[in-house]
Amino acid sequence: MAYLQPDKPGKVYLPAIREAKEKGEKLVCLTAYDYPTARIIDEAGVDMILVGDSIGNVIHGYGNTIPVTLEEILSACIAVKRGTERAMVIADMPYGSYHINEDEAVRNAIRLMKYGGAEAVKIEGGRNRVNIVKRLVDEEIPVVAHIGLTPQSVYKLGGYRVQGKTAEAAKRLIEDAHLLEEAGAFAIVLELVPREIAEIITKSLKISTIGIGAGAHCDIQVLVLHDLIGMTFGRQPRFVRQYANVRQVIHDAITSWMNDVKSGNYPSEQESYGLPEETKKELNLLMNFQKAYGDNQSSS
Repeated sequence: MAYLQPDKPGKVYLPAIREAKEKGEKLVCLTAYDYPTARIIDEAGVDMILVGDSIGNVIHGYGNTIPVTLEEILSACIAVKRGTERAMVIADMPYGSYHINEDEAVRNAIRLMKYGGAEAVKIEGGRNRVNIVKRLVDEEIPVVAHIGLTPQSVYKLGGYRVQGKTAEAAKRLIEDAHLLEEAGAFAIVLELVPREIAEIITKSLKISTIGIGAGAHCDIQVLVLHDLIGMTFGRQPRFVRQYANVRQVIHDAITSWMNDVKSGNYPSEQESYGLPEETKKELNLLMNFQKAYGDNQSSS
């Protein structure tokens, strides 16, 4: 397990992910959209970083992921790559970047890899994306598929709801997972899928499943970092476990700073810069001269 040991932080590539699946070892994935958070996540030992289209919700304040552009993902990916040494960097392909035709999908995926530094791309959809996945893989672009709740299809789905709750819907999800595996995807995100269905899919596939709201049986767990650390607003999904309240920490720090500024406690002499003694003497002489000159001018 050299690729998972903190003292030997080997770069995570596809073979490491396949090996973890074979050994039954759990991996972890978090989102990042900038250099500092990517560096913190990477140094913590997270195995995969997703530059997700959730950037629309948690960074840009969009109501959903649909407005996110390829340029926004590309810019974020460049920053994340600079802050990452060990983790695999996966870039979301945003809405509209793979819907026109396969050539357009390949062109946009290449941009994310060539200029953004992504080491894999993620696209949403089941059997309707099989041909695109196959084409991308044929062009040597590693692909993560995404089924269950697909946020880019929120209008079609009628909201953010658990998928695969009926026998027919569950059967379709299982079939989609196998079709995507056959197409060449190296992992599949299962979002808001009943844990029993996620377990069936995970045990029946040779490739890894990445769960978000899909129970504990998935090979890899992913969360949006901002959910994990309390940097989001409003009601959170059931699957989110908040491990810190960074939003409150930031609020308290800003409030303390404002109070110090208004009371005169900030900045202190130690937090500002003074002149050298020799310069102060010269400055005092100059000021005294100017004062004396001004007094003479007034009296004349």
